[in-house]
Amino acid sequence: MATIFEFITLGLLARTIVPLTKVYYLVFAVLTILGGIMGYVKAKSVISIVSGTISGVILIVASLLLPVHPISSGVTGLCVSVLLAGKFVPDFVHKKAFVPGGLMAILSVASIIISILALLPK
Repeated sequence: MATIFEFITLGLLARTIVPLTKVYYLVFAVLTILGGIMGYVKAKSVISIVSGTISGVILIVASLLLPVHPISSGVTGLCVSVLLAGKFVPDFVHKKAFVPGGLMAILSVASIIISILALLPK
C-alpha cells in the first residue's frame, strides 16, 4: 500500500518530468554542439563537429516535439543518449580525462535516466 508521500512524490514527478526533460535535452544539445566545435578546434576533428552537430540538432528537435509527441521524442532522445554514452563512457574509462569524455559520459547517462523517467506511464 502506497503512502500519501509516495502519491504526492509520484504525482509531482509525473507533472514535472516532461518539462524537465525538455530543458535537459536543450542544454544537452547545446553542450554537445559546443563539444563538437571544441573537438574540431583543438584536434581538427571533422567527425567531432559533424557528429556533435547532428546529435545536438536531433536533441533539439526531440526537445521541441516532446510535449506533442512524448513517446517518439523520448525514444529519440534516449537513442541519441545511448549512442553518446557508448562513445564517451569507454573514452572516459580509458583516458581518465574529464573533458570531453567524463563530462559527456555524465551528461549522457543522466539523459538516459531522464528519458526513461519521461517514458514511464504517468
